[in-house]
Amino acid sequence: MALALCLQVLCSLCGWLSLYVSFCRLNKHRSYEWSCRLVTFTHGVFSIGLSAYIGFIDGPWPFTHPGSPNTPLQVYVLCLTLGYFIFDLGWCIYFQSEGALMLAHHTLSIMGIIMALALGESGTEVNAVLFGSEITNPLLQMRWFLRETGHYHSFTGDVVDFFFVALFTGVRIGVGARLLFCEMVSPKPKWFVKVGGIAMYAVSWCFMFSIWRFAWRKSIKKYHAWRSRRSEERQLKHNDLLKTH
Repeated sequence: MALALCLQVLCSLCGWLSLYVSFCRLNKHRSYEWSCRLVTFTHGVFSIGLSAYIGFIDGPWPFTHPGSPNTPLQVYVLCLTLGYFIFDLGWCIYFQSEGALMLAHHTLSIMGIIMALALGESGTEVNAVLFGSEITNPLLQMRWFLRETGHYHSFTGDVVDFFFVALFTGVRIGVGARLLFCEMVSPKPKWFVKVGGIAMYAVSWCFMFSIWRFAWRKSIKKYHAWRSRRSEERQLKHNDLLKTH
């Protein structure tokens, strides 16, 4: 069983690495980070779809059945995601592109998935955490691509930012708190699984503080720009009235 899981993770890692190499060859005029973020975007879309299917359709429901035995589909998604996180953590360390907080997030994610696979249980809540963590990922990558192509300071950029902040606050912090509560009060999950859940939620709050600071600064900047435009418009109207007299 352990050998089969290791082979699945190895196949996943090779798959994500191959996809990265393919993107690098297709985008030779772009940076390596461009190709890596395309892989991240692809993983985000797949993991959101698969984890949502598991949580909402295939089951079991993570808020009522934490600590349940892993289903075959959960094991498949966890192996697929574990291979991605190993790839991305290695890429971030090699290129030194991320800070300590993101590295801690990836490390905790890898440890949590390995723990669920080794125990043969708690895949239900780990899959739910995966859904909550990845649901904002495509938007995060879209922000980066918009910046790189010079289209971030536009209506599209504002829409992406709004949904990113709203989803992160509502799902990762709001729904995440409910999931953590259900995990803590349930007698089924192991104590170290609960500690891992607390650690992941703490990391989410660290990200949340940074996101709120960014949203506040951007809102203030937008407000001052609006006030400036209003002032200029009033001045122009005043000048036009003086000319007519």
